[in-house]
Amino acid sequence: MSVRSGNIKRLSRWQAPGRRVLACCLVAALAGCSLAPTYQRPSIAVPANYKEGTGLWTRAEPADAQARGDWWQVFNDSTLDGLEQRLDAGNPSLSVALARYDMAHAYVGEIGSQLFPHLGVGASPTDNRQSNNRPLRGSNQPNEYDADTAEFSADYEFDFWGRVRNEVAAGKAQAQAADADLATARLSLQSQLADLYILLRGYDIQAHILDGSLDAYRKGLTMTENRMAGGIASGLSVARAKNQLSDALAQAAEVTAQRALTEHAIATLIGVPASRFSLPASDIQIGLPTIPAGIPSTLLERRPDIAAAERRTFAANADIGVARAAFYPSFSLSALFGWQNTGNGSLLAAGNRMWALGPMAALSIFDGGLRHAKEREAKAAFDAAAGEYRITVLNAFQQVEDNLSLLTNLSNEAHDEDAAAAAALEAAQIATNRYSEGVVNYLDVVTAQTSYLQAKRNAEQVRTRRLQASVNLIRALGGGWSSTQMEKPPACEPVAKAH
Repeated sequence: MSVRSGNIKRLSRWQAPGRRVLACCLVAALAGCSLAPTYQRPSIAVPANYKEGTGLWTRAEPADAQARGDWWQVFNDSTLDGLEQRLDAGNPSLSVALARYDMAHAYVGEIGSQLFPHLGVGASPTDNRQSNNRPLRGSNQPNEYDADTAEFSADYEFDFWGRVRNEVAAGKAQAQAADADLATARLSLQSQLADLYILLRGYDIQAHILDGSLDAYRKGLTMTENRMAGGIASGLSVARAKNQLSDALAQAAEVTAQRALTEHAIATLIGVPASRFSLPASDIQIGLPTIPAGIPSTLLERRPDIAAAERRTFAANADIGVARAAFYPSFSLSALFGWQNTGNGSLLAAGNRMWALGPMAALSIFDGGLRHAKEREAKAAFDAAAGEYRITVLNAFQQVEDNLSLLTNLSNEAHDEDAAAAAALEAAQIATNRYSEGVVNYLDVVTAQTSYLQAKRNAEQVRTRRLQASVNLIRALGGGWSSTQMEKPPACEPVAKAH
């Protein structure tokens, strides 16, 4: 029997049980257990309904993939619509969040690759010279020789204890959390832009109010100077008129400065240098949207930050399984086939072939408590993630309640401020008429006009706060309402100047 035929027979005798062992290993790997604890979403006590509203609460589930729509359109402002579209395309913070989203999904592919065999190919053609004094060198060995190698290799780790599968599950959960983080960043920036735009338009209305008052104050100063020239009014009345006008001019300058800062912030949000961006002033008020009487609390389930916190809790639970798998041996299978030659004849000749096939097992016997420490660390990380989830849910409740309360109380405040402004306007008109008739001095006119200006500005500031509270409520609920739940406000008329 030749040497070649003997090798073939020995190989065939090994291959039969080897195939059975390999098949058993594959079956065991596919049916491998998971050492991660059974996942349960952290529990938190929730109220039956909102304190400041009638919407019923249901337990939050990750539902951040639900459509939120262009929620800012409820304000019926075409300029705001255009700015929100520019935000999505130009904001640099969104680019950062998108890059992190891509990184998280790439990591899932990286971890998932461990579920499959790794195949490789290599070649190494080299020219060599060995030392004359090489240890154990034979007398008939050449000084120079070729060493050519070509090989195929395969490695596969059997996931008996679910380490790889838990890593993949954790990676997928982290990728889902990154999706939610991107949605959180987008919603946050959209609401921030809407908030700034509302503030800017509030400054426009205040500037318009001040312009009306300045016209009235200038006329009052002229009239008072004419009366003093005619010996009817004193220098004290003229001084009061000048003081009133100067104070109003200072207020107008402050409003102009605050508007400029707000405009600069809007420019940065949409990714435009502040020096190249401007918004024309407008004296048209933004309409208040109609808030549904019973806010559907299920919209709170769409908050992406809640979804992200829950997914990170799931990932931390899976990491416990990864840590526990280190207490058990790892099994892998390696295979190698190729050719090796020292330069004599063809590299691919049958006699130059080589192969190796066999399993490998590894188990750490003593590590000074490293594995126990890693398991404790993983459990602590889960507890921290669960705590963050509860904090996020509680903060969500607070934000909804805060803005519902604000909308309710600001509505009452706005009613009172409007009434105060109307009364102050009437008082200013009466005082001006009586001064013209010489019945009262100019102090009464100044007092009445100043009170009206302050009341009118206060009313506009309350209106701005109501609009901002509407934006913040939408943000707190994870997005807007559908068109059937919220009506757009009617188009508003320009605000009349003060008299």
